Amino acid sequence: MTDFNWTAEELQKVVEENRLVLFMKGTPEQPQCGFSARAAMVYQQLEQPFVSVNILSDPRAIPAVCEWSDWPTMPQCFVDGELIGGSDIALDMYESGELQQIIEEGA
Repeated sequence: MTDFNWTAEELQKVVEENRLVLFMKGTPEQPQCGFSARAAMVYQQLEQPFVSVNILSDPRAIPAVCEWSDWPTMPQCFVDGELIGGSDIALDMYESGELQQIIEEGA
């Protein structure tokens, strides 16, 4: 994301304009930590378009995202504008079918 200033307004806009958003370390193709790799894998398994934001692209990103979302760790998974949690929560929700149900109901 070029010219991204990591303001609360910009972060809110990203999650409002995209159904599935993943703030992660690296990219889905080249994750930079195991938790981000797991979260990306969960989103890829959904076979739905999603937006990933590489929070390593700017040193301001991690503190800005964590403050805005009030969630202390990365990655952060959003569905329909709501934070569902990190990779462990996303994986648990996926394995139980809850994540697919949320996406199906919101479609």
